[in-house]
Amino acid sequence: MPELPEVETTRRGIAPHLVGRVIDQAVIRDSRLRWPIPTDLPDHVQGRCIRAVERRAKYLLLRTDGGTLIIHLGMSGSLRILPAQTPPGKHDPVDICVGGDCLRLRDPRRFGALLWTEGDPLAHPLLKGLGPEPLDDSFDGDYLHGCAKGRRSAVKVFLMDGRILAGVGNIYANEALFMAGIHPARKAGKVGWERYQRLAAAIKEVLLRSIEQGGTSLRDFIREDGRPGYFAQELRVYGRTDLPCLRCGEPIRETRLGQRSTFHCARCQR
Repeated sequence: MPELPEVETTRRGIAPHLVGRVIDQAVIRDSRLRWPIPTDLPDHVQGRCIRAVERRAKYLLLRTDGGTLIIHLGMSGSLRILPAQTPPGKHDPVDICVGGDCLRLRDPRRFGALLWTEGDPLAHPLLKGLGPEPLDDSFDGDYLHGCAKGRRSAVKVFLMDGRILAGVGNIYANEALFMAGIHPARKAGKVGWERYQRLAAAIKEVLLRSIEQGGTSLRDFIREDGRPGYFAQELRVYGRTDLPCLRCGEPIRETRLGQRSTFHCARCQR
């Protein structure tokens, strides 16, 4: 699934092609996504000027002068800027056409979303309960430590709870916990203040490094220009089952936490 760095990479890539331009039309070839695309979407967006392209957690917000398109890439989705005449593939359900270009959603597994709201998008049911952004200055170890008090869930599961922290998915939770030296199965309430300081810093570092590399290309994710992200080459534990730890040489172990694959070094993470 595209995570925060992949979504932010996409946002940065498509924004220069969209901001300030008027939507000519929306072409819906198949409305069957995770939530059906509204049938009247073309009527709502036609003639609207795109004022901003923003991100909230793993959602993209295309703000227009009359409402906001809320986009989620699901498990395997991507957005591309293409010439409007480019023939669509069988997994390309939607085009948002601007001038001679189109913003094309590709979603082979159909777990994505394309919704419209004329209200505050941050108050939409999908977004209103989300926690703070991990890259905001307000997010730090004090916040994590305060939220974790009394919690018995594993710290990795705690990190991936979108109500606690918005947008940290499986790949980057594994990587940040390794960088901070924290075992992913340790109870969140048993992690001390100093270790949460290290963890918050590690979360910021790993997300920023991934954004700089264009995200992580695992399975389906590609950037808005069709190129892969390169952060996969820097992963230290994720997907490295039985390979030697890059710090100590101990084989990386794979377990399951919260029904997600979890990777750690038994020697480096406590």
